[in-house]
Amino acid sequence: MSVKKLFWENPYLTEIEAKITSVNNNIITLDQTIVFAFSGGQQSDSGTIGGFDIIEAKKEGKEIFYTIEANHNLILNQNVMVTIDWEKRYRLMKLHFAAEIILELVYQNYNHPEKIGANITVDKARIDFFWKGNISEIFPELMNKANNIINSNLSIISAFDDEKNEKRYWDIEGFAKVPCGGTHLKRTGEIGSISLKRNNLGSGKERIEIYL
Repeated sequence: MSVKKLFWENPYLTEIEAKITSVNNNIITLDQTIVFAFSGGQQSDSGTIGGFDIIEAKKEGKEIFYTIEANHNLILNQNVMVTIDWEKRYRLMKLHFAAEIILELVYQNYNHPEKIGANITVDKARIDFFWKGNISEIFPELMNKANNIINSNLSIISAFDDEKNEKRYWDIEGFAKVPCGGTHLKRTGEIGSISLKRNNLGSGKERIEIYL
């Protein structure tokens, strides 16, 4: 049994009704959810289940376990309202997709350097590479290409490659098709303006930080 992940079908949903499928002290599972759990470097959503704050969202296999406030009164098979902090989610979606575009542009234009890390929080996104020299030298060209994609307000398709194993991708026609299980925008124009900052991590490692 696994939770139906409505955040993939419609990442713009901010509130749904769901049924509680298990209660183990303050850890619960639901039959369906809009609350994304940390995955692929993207931070978990914040929100509430039945009015109780979600402290942690954890993905294990196809299930998502939600830790909520300890003094809750929720019970098995109860129907509850599930809400997310939309402002946080939307920022994460924008930063996530800005990072996807930057990563893909680096791959396509600079000989596919090895990515060694990535993280998306509400403040910024970051991508780390093995890279010779100063990565900020490519920023003018990178920004130019990224702004072209953002300002063209291209359609972003998100769908399953393999529904049984929950493998998903995003696709921008003429640009790239990339495996990814995050929550994605409908169009590139939603990202708005971005800025890039370099961070040198030492021993041939360079970080690109992305800000809205």
